[in-house]
Parts: sequence; C-alpha cells; structure tokens
Amino acid sequence: MTPDPAPRARAGWAPFLVPGRRVVLRYAIPRAEAPRGESMTDALGSVEQVGEASVRVMTRRGSVDVPRALVIAAKEVPPPPRRRVPDEPG
Repeated sequence: MTPDPAPRARAGWAPFLVPGRRVVLRYAIPRAEAPRGESMTDALGSVEQVGEASVRVMTRRGSVDVPRALVIAAKEVPPPPRRRVPDEPG
C-alpha cells in the first residue's frame, strides 16, 4: 500500500467557514487559561471573518478569534430555535 501524498484537510480549513454562516468550532485552549482546567472549548455563532491564521465568530458573549491551528472540529449548524412566547392570558 502506498502512502497518500496529499495532506489531510484539517477541520479549521472547512469550506463552509465563510462569513454569515452559523458554525460551531471546537478548539484547544491552554489548561492554565481554562476556568476549570479543561483543554478544549467551543465557539458557537456566526462567522464574521475568515483569515489564513484565524476565524472570527460572533457568539452570544461577543467576538472570538479562533486560531485555525487549534481547531479540532468544525461543523455548520442550523439557525437557533425561535424563542417561544407564552400565550397571553385571555
């Protein structure tokens, strides 16, 4: 069996990472910076900007710049569910 000469595509280079798309990115973080010592976190939101080195995602808590080299997994996700408004008393 001969080895495949083409390098495997990394999750951080997914073709759906374009401005306006809603995505979730799982990426590595230094344990020293993690509140409870975790090694990964997620960024869920709309892609704002895509660069060679990072992807900027607008989350509920603000913009997050995610270095592409630290992305473990990337996935396009559907729009958030609509908030249900309780029926008015009548």
